[in-house]
Amino acid sequence: MDSEFRVRELVLGIEGLALLRHAMDGDEKFLEERVAEILAFASGRGAPLPDGGAAVSELDAAAGYAAWSTVYDSLPSASIEVEEPVVHDLLDRGPVGTALDAACGTGRQTAALTARGYRTIGVDQSPEMLARARHNAPDAEYRRGRLEELPLDDDSVDLAVCSLAMTHLPDLTTAVAELARVVRPGGRIVLSDMHPFVISLQGQCLFVKGAGELAFVRNHVHLPSSYLTAFTKAGLSVRSCHEPVFNGRLAPGGYEESIADAARAAWEGIPLVIIWEAVKSRQGATSKVSGA
Repeated sequence: MDSEFRVRELVLGIEGLALLRHAMDGDEKFLEERVAEILAFASGRGAPLPDGGAAVSELDAAAGYAAWSTVYDSLPSASIEVEEPVVHDLLDRGPVGTALDAACGTGRQTAALTARGYRTIGVDQSPEMLARARHNAPDAEYRRGRLEELPLDDDSVDLAVCSLAMTHLPDLTTAVAELARVVRPGGRIVLSDMHPFVISLQGQCLFVKGAGELAFVRNHVHLPSSYLTAFTKAGLSVRSCHEPVFNGRLAPGGYEESIADAARAAWEGIPLVIIWEAVKSRQGATSKVSGA
């Protein structure tokens, strides 16, 4: 299924968000520049967009990650830059044992886990991503599977990690229950995801699909209350929650870099990711939820 829209509208949205957030306290020059750029882009007299205003295609998870796998590791990402230090600190706090990297992608957390001495199992639905992960973290074991039906036995790992993947699911319940199912009683889950603020404001994260082509895999908004409900149903107790904020990084060559002042003002102080550390009750249920 393709959903096409012009990048010009994304640029106008960022300009408008910057104007909205700073309308009361921004200096006059900044506000005048935002209004001028909005008028220029809306009328077609603005600076050329980096991609010429091309259409953007929506891809399902299978097609999206097949395409994304070829460039994923080479793209600087503010979300990953603010997420990794927090996640890695949490990995350092627990005893080393058997770990699952669920939706492991190209294996960045798999590599972090094996480097810390974990016996690690990486699971992903994308064979293209798994091929990259095997190259990046060759000491791990890999299995193909989905978050909603993990190919692991009950109570088989000490730690389950899932990074920046739940946002692609319309509902959290089954996937969180699956993470809880495979973790041993007393074990931990470290889950990071795109922050609902960012998804609510920005909508979708674009990536370069090919020469002159942009695409996205749909993100869904999951409020903190949704995570807490899913954790409780799965017999998990939250130990900590972290919300690292935007660090000023804009994707090189992307549409936001072409309006850098507006983009940085739009995202200033906004949390990019949410990171949960949860513990499975020693009496927690291990059965799959209905429909998993």
